[in-house]
Amino acid sequence: MKDSALLLAACLLLGACAQAPKATLGDELVVVLPGHDGKIGGVVVRRDGGEQVLDRPYAAARITAEGKPQAAALTATEVNNAFGPALAALPGKPATFLVYFLEGKDELTAASNAELKNVFAEIRHRPEPDLMVVGHTDNVGSDGYNDKLSLARAERMKELLMGLGIPAARIQVAGRGKRELLVATEGNAPEPRNRRVEISVR
Repeated sequence: MKDSALLLAACLLLGACAQAPKATLGDELVVVLPGHDGKIGGVVVRRDGGEQVLDRPYAAARITAEGKPQAAALTATEVNNAFGPALAALPGKPATFLVYFLEGKDELTAASNAELKNVFAEIRHRPEPDLMVVGHTDNVGSDGYNDKLSLARAERMKELLMGLGIPAARIQVAGRGKRELLVATEGNAPEPRNRRVEISVR
């Protein structure tokens, strides 16, 4: 398999086939869908000695009652008609945001305070968002100091997100200290772009 996201989509579609008209779609069906970025992966369907390689948009393998996969091809409209509910249930494209903090504090910069509205707007589009919030620091200070500061920044963002009504259980937080600098610096050099929190929304 060339694309892990592709396999998930194929499996969801396969599970939805039981609800599709049997005379039209067969007993089981695996379909290759384009990714969010338009790229196409691939999947190999094997059953009872038969094999089909699917590596084009909407290429399909139908597995009949006899058990062997047979090549098929669907249009985007046919896929949407047959599997609309399953497609709607797929998770949206992940979104990532960066917000920046004042030196040595868990207080956002003025520019990042303004950016929060974009983060919140994205979250509101997702009925049950899952968030990963990771705090970072620059190189100023000791490892222990920066570990605590990065976690404090992540926890501060979690508080703001919970203020939107997002359950705490849907927000994971972590502090990475100065281990993952966006901009490499030497010694204890300050760097505003490293004083950040990364918010990933799914």
